[in-house]
Amino acid sequence: MKRLFTFFLITIFISCKNESKIEFGSKIETDTVKIKSGEKLFEAKCSSCHNFEQNGIGPNLTGLTREVSTDWIKSFVANPSKMLAKKDRRVLELMDKYQVMMPSFETLSEPDKDAIISYMHSFGKKDAENPARSLALKNPIEAGLPYSTLIADFDFIAQIPASAETSPATRINQLKCVQGSKRIFINDLRGGLYELVNNKISKYLSLKDLEKAFIDEPGLGTGFGSFAFHPDFEKNGLLYTTHTEAWGAKVADFSLPERIKPKLQWVLKEWKTSKPDASEFSGTGRELMRIDFASGVHGMQEIAFNPTATKTDTDYGMLYICIGDGGSTMKGFINIADHKGQKIWSSILRIDPQHDNASNGNYGIPPDNPFADEHKKAKEIWAYGFRNPNRIAWDPQGNLYASDIGQSHIEEVNHVIAGKFYGWPIREGTFRIDPFDDTNFLYELPDDDEGYDVTYPTLQYDHSEGSAIS
Repeated sequence: MKRLFTFFLITIFISCKNESKIEFGSKIETDTVKIKSGEKLFEAKCSSCHNFEQNGIGPNLTGLTREVSTDWIKSFVANPSKMLAKKDRRVLELMDKYQVMMPSFETLSEPDKDAIISYMHSFGKKDAENPARSLALKNPIEAGLPYSTLIADFDFIAQIPASAETSPATRINQLKCVQGSKRIFINDLRGGLYELVNNKISKYLSLKDLEKAFIDEPGLGTGFGSFAFHPDFEKNGLLYTTHTEAWGAKVADFSLPERIKPKLQWVLKEWKTSKPDASEFSGTGRELMRIDFASGVHGMQEIAFNPTATKTDTDYGMLYICIGDGGSTMKGFINIADHKGQKIWSSILRIDPQHDNASNGNYGIPPDNPFADEHKKAKEIWAYGFRNPNRIAWDPQGNLYASDIGQSHIEEVNHVIAGKFYGWPIREGTFRIDPFDDTNFLYELPDDDEGYDVTYPTLQYDHSEGSAIS
């Protein structure tokens, strides 16, 4: 009996030892056709948040197929919220680090999941970590934010019609007023612009119908991005919109270098109606600007006119355009954002839509733009060095402020001054990052920081206090 028991223990030990040697991913298909199919699916569904070089909105996926089981990956892709509810250890760790939950892909077929996993598996194992990361700051802003005692009460007003059968039913992005009037408009990233009248919703226009090349995939910020009514809209009937189209729909005014394959294009358009007071748009449109982007994130964000400018001000009727880095830094294309004012990405632009002295002849360069007379600079730039300048606003004195959504740690509000550099991709908030390593690590500022001429935020907080600033 003693020998039998000993044999039983040895058998268990050997079985466990052999099981621990089984490499995750050993049964993943590795044929070229499967990997190529997975690459296309990954680019469409996953690349906006993930890559194989560094952590981004989500983690670097290199080596994942060798760290966890294929079944775990499939379950997580299908419904990460369900795994979080079950307190899956790895999911809890991911939430603690990234502070954002990945959307569910329950409609993704099993063959498509297998193809994506085959593509992921082709990237091998992670490289050894840079030893310099030992100097990275663990908690960059130790002091917490005090909570206000103010309480906001909300009342139900209206509901935008569903634009999809699956969640989210709508993708409401902005609510704006026509300057000088009481008209309120709301856009859905899937293409609709709605007016709120007496607490009821009516559709004013559909970019999806007006623009045949319109796309709102892969989600996130893509689709109908922003809109702005000209300050004289009630007289001139001019409205401006931004939207996304598949790359190659037309030749871009601002193209990426040949070595970078664009993911999509952002388009700025002007619309003119002869009936500004009508409840539904009818009129004509013309394209002002088209820009290539390396991914579906950090694109052409808000567009706006300065509401404090009067007709005698040089800023009256000048259109501000917020342009992110397009995920280029996360993908390793550092010089797209780190351009010293020579490219339009990672910048807030300012144009005159009613003139035509720009290189494409579709809009004007205001003569008081900071780089209007500089040969090597992008003349459209008002300020630069932003990762994702998602929203802008003016205070009553006419000062411009921009929120800049951070990478993994710092959220910012910046006082935007013409010609200034705001740090990205070598700074996040008042901290140094290394754009040639993993930009998720923050370091103390260097001793020679003044030489970099960075303008730092008016307000900042880290992700222990909250996620993306709005």
